[in-house]
Amino acid sequence: MTKVHFMTTKAAIWVRVSTDHQHESNQLPAILQFCEHRSWEITKKYELSDVSAYNGAHREMPKQMLDDAYCGEFEVVVCWAADRVSRGGIAELLKLIRELRERNCSLVSVQEPWLNGSDATTELLAAVSAWVAHQESAQRSARIRAGLERRRSEGKPVGGRRPGAKDKRPRKTEGYKQAWARRKGQTVS
Repeated sequence: MTKVHFMTTKAAIWVRVSTDHQHESNQLPAILQFCEHRSWEITKKYELSDVSAYNGAHREMPKQMLDDAYCGEFEVVVCWAADRVSRGGIAELLKLIRELRERNCSLVSVQEPWLNGSDATTELLAAVSAWVAHQESAQRSARIRAGLERRRSEGKPVGGRRPGAKDKRPRKTEGYKQAWARRKGQTVS
């Protein structure tokens, strides 16, 4: 009797949250369940926390992902939604999809099953989705700017820390203390 060996699809998962008010745990269970349902083996995990795509701070991770795809470390990248991978508009998302395809890899979305279809359908619908995500991001920025301008015109504080508010993360002050002590010609204990 001959044994039949099934090839397991190697998958990378992509999780990105853009603010510290969001949590990876909102995306991760659905992604893991999606992969498990398809019997995909997760070989890589790309996780970006508190990284906004708007300011470009996320650009290194896609480069690493494309390099890993080129090396054959996975055949599919699973994300919760396409806007978690790219908010840079149509050109950026289509470029990423095409670069993955050149590396024999595809982008799959848990929330957007249309992204998991044929090449032509995927490109058309990805273009529409990328445009919508880009517009949403631009509108959110405009609303924030309008709110800040309103506060400014009312003479209210804008940006920075509210008086009496605690820092989200403890500040590292040792370097400042040492620099101040050097300026004063003192030693720091």
